[in-house]
Amino acid sequence: MAISTVFEKLGKAIFETPFGANRLSKDAPEMAEIRIAVLDAVKAKSHRAGGKHVFPFNLIRIQLRGVPENQADVFEGDFLAAYFAQEIKTSLSRSHYRFPADLQVEIQTTSVLPLEREPWIVVETAQQKPEPQNAGEQARAARLVVIEGVANVQELPINKARLNIGRTVEVFRAGGPSRRNDLAFTEDNERNATVSREHAHILRSSRTGECRIFNDRNYKGEANCGIWIVRDGLSQPVHRGTRGTLLRSGDEIHLGRTVIRFEAGSELI
Repeated sequence: MAISTVFEKLGKAIFETPFGANRLSKDAPEMAEIRIAVLDAVKAKSHRAGGKHVFPFNLIRIQLRGVPENQADVFEGDFLAAYFAQEIKTSLSRSHYRFPADLQVEIQTTSVLPLEREPWIVVETAQQKPEPQNAGEQARAARLVVIEGVANVQELPINKARLNIGRTVEVFRAGGPSRRNDLAFTEDNERNATVSREHAHILRSSRTGECRIFNDRNYKGEANCGIWIVRDGLSQPVHRGTRGTLLRSGDEIHLGRTVIRFEAGSELI
């Protein structure tokens, strides 16, 4: 099978099964080949100490060669890295290996095709040390800034894994509380009325710091999408989906007739 066909199948399986990890290996048997290559590399870098196998490295890099550039985001996203990290930890635990608690997996891709007899999977291991921070440094979180509309706050730092956006702070359904919105357009006016109670949410990756916005509205048809991003003078809709849309600094997020701007984090000295 051509390498391009392999990645097309893998990409489709990853995109369509982001919350069905148990199905992933069945839908894409090529995952087993990657898993075996990774575990072989892990065992080759292990040693015995105190009568047990020890894998001392806390970072595993998987490089996939021949991935088309338009599919790179699918393979380099958090889902696949977390999937393999869990698979590796489970396998090592079952084999009674000792390994660092902060073991992580990074996936890198390149569109360069492997040469004859070259592998399409390359696995490297490393010991990643936390970077020391100077006393004068302070990390500034990414944030949302309200441009149009009146919300409960003018600016909101994105300093947790999930941030909800809607029209009210508390959302109730027949069965009781449904969710709490961190950014809420609570003032009663015509512009705010275009925001749904459960309009959107943003997920922040603790590993990469990237933020993705997700459409939480129930709607039919593109005209009623309700979330648009304006970037570099062009707009794109954010439809309901399991992967959301990656945010970039300066993006204007239109929620109905309200507008908020996403600003990426930086370091202040």
